[in-house]
Amino acid sequence: MPARYLITGGCGFIGTALIRRILQAEPAAAIRVLDNLLVGTAEDLGRVSAFTRRPAGDCRAATGVVLVEGDLRDFDTALRCADGVDCIVHLAASTGVPISVEDPRTDMESNVIGTFNMLEAARQSSVRKFLFASSGAPIGEAQPPLHEEIPARPVSPYGASKLAGEGYCCAYAKSFGLSTVALRFGNVYGPGCRHKSSVVAKLIRQALLGQPCEIYGDGKQSRDFIYIDDLVNAVLRAIERDVAGELFHIATGREHTVAEVVELVSEILREKGITMSIEYGARRRGDVMRNFADTRKAESILGWIPTMDLRGGISRTVEYFIRQGCGPD
Repeated sequence: MPARYLITGGCGFIGTALIRRILQAEPAAAIRVLDNLLVGTAEDLGRVSAFTRRPAGDCRAATGVVLVEGDLRDFDTALRCADGVDCIVHLAASTGVPISVEDPRTDMESNVIGTFNMLEAARQSSVRKFLFASSGAPIGEAQPPLHEEIPARPVSPYGASKLAGEGYCCAYAKSFGLSTVALRFGNVYGPGCRHKSSVVAKLIRQALLGQPCEIYGDGKQSRDFIYIDDLVNAVLRAIERDVAGELFHIATGREHTVAEVVELVSEILREKGITMSIEYGARRRGDVMRNFADTRKAESILGWIPTMDLRGGISRTVEYFIRQGCGPD
């Protein structure tokens, strides 16, 4: 039987990249996409695969790629979409620290209630594998490199909501035998990220539009930037491996400041005759200063290592934005 997947948030940056890779490896795979289309679009999904639209109550027997437009905060929708699938990859979320600070209730409802609904739907539907997309935000301020044994002390509502999701994944593995894996993603970037508000995508997009590139704080804050293909490889490894109730950091183990990324993007753009200007703003509430990860657990258990260096990844991302015509007319 072909594999049957449910990918929440599947019209987004990571979701479409994952769907492309699954279909390359398993052309007969049946993939349901549950998405509210607030960020990713049906057109984005159409760039990686033909698909049909179905209501949640009429998607079980469908083959190929099926798009269900719906909200995972509605348990009936989650349950109907989970019925008959082998693996759920839960990518959908209210993402980002600033949004969670501005509207903590929506962040909680999407990331806590939404994740609980998907886990409970997986349990009731006897789903074999459940992958949860988390981040380093649950840890909060800690001396990097971050690893899985550091106590979590989130400083933002987003970090708290992702920590709750990790906790529920562990509980469902221990209490119900659901094979859950939580993956703490680094700052992912790469071709396909045109809707993202993360630093690499935002810098390139603003520069191509001739707008000042906004930096929050002094640029000395650091992050762990991971290329999309490396991240998708990690997700696929986590699906394939027989692990349950585990948590992994999925990043590069390399620390880069925002100022370093700005200089690298500026240099690559200059080579193409494009200049960028910088504006510095106030540091955002809830942001941590340093964040990069120790990925040895993922290497040991999942057999996964990242391969793309930052310069190569940013060069490919710049080329993608230019091909998409994201600059001025």
